[in-house]
Amino acid sequence: MGLSLAVLSAFLIGGSIILKKKALLHLASIGETRAAEGGHGYLKDWLWWGGLLTMGGGEAANFTAYMFAPATVVTPLGALSVLISAVLSSHFFGETMNLLGKLGCMLSILGSTIMVIHAPEEEEVTTLTEMTEKLLDPGFLVFASTLLVACMLLIFYVSPRFGQTNILVYISICSLLGAFTVSSVKGLGIAIRTMFSDLSVVRHPLTWILLLTLIGSIIIQVNYLNKSLDTFNTLLVYPIYYVFFTTVVLSTSVILFKEWGAMSGVDVVGTIGGFLVIVIGVSMLHLFKDMNMCFEDLRSNLYQPQSPSKMEDKHMLIENIDSLPPMREEGPRVFIIS
Repeated sequence: MGLSLAVLSAFLIGGSIILKKKALLHLASIGETRAAEGGHGYLKDWLWWGGLLTMGGGEAANFTAYMFAPATVVTPLGALSVLISAVLSSHFFGETMNLLGKLGCMLSILGSTIMVIHAPEEEEVTTLTEMTEKLLDPGFLVFASTLLVACMLLIFYVSPRFGQTNILVYISICSLLGAFTVSSVKGLGIAIRTMFSDLSVVRHPLTWILLLTLIGSIIIQVNYLNKSLDTFNTLLVYPIYYVFFTTVVLSTSVILFKEWGAMSGVDVVGTIGGFLVIVIGVSMLHLFKDMNMCFEDLRSNLYQPQSPSKMEDKHMLIENIDSLPPMREEGPRVFIIS
């Protein structure tokens, strides 16, 4: 169930990125204030709302998947949404995908498969009381506090100064908030499952804290993701966002749920290796996007025979070297055969 929902989520989220990008480009073409400059004209565009609803459906499927599977299984499958958004961007926006980009897509799928095979078993947390103990663990409190301070610095200091020129600023804000989003979703999933047998969870303070945290983090993520999409190339934004977000979520999972505690050495190496393969694939997808390379060019370069006339010229020069006019004594006696 968790695996199926994660795959469905990837398709919906990948498509939603295209709808929202198309809406933002349309607004910019008619002279509306861009989202990166503080404009909110996209709130009146039906295409943007279609993208938002599609993303909402994808996120809902993704959040539900976290209730049935560990984060180290669900999160890496987000690579599928990177592939979908890259392919659709190439079709709708003319953002080209060369041979290296296609190889990057294949590596991302391979890495996701490896991670799913070696995914750890999640530590069982069945009640809000147990979830509260996890959230109040000193290690997680230090981790969450560090992320929160980093987010505040990025939002109030770094973003106004460098957000328009550095693609990592907006994406870092969205990614760091992913730790709070995933933690809230896992806790709310426990509350929803418990609600069918015990309605008292509705009055539990943690339920409302997690709900407010989830809503707040999603609103901020949507805002800064819009700014990033409006300012930078989609083929750059979403792959980098995926790598950053996945890294933060995996770190959160390790610290909060101790999902790696019972893993064998082979599974640890397989999981880390799978993630690195995804990172390499996603990096290839966007770092070499401007290179004009296709399979036909590669094949022609590999099998292109050397020009026979050039070989004949070399042999003639060597054979007739004795008949060359004498050189001055002070001159260098150097022959260059290219």
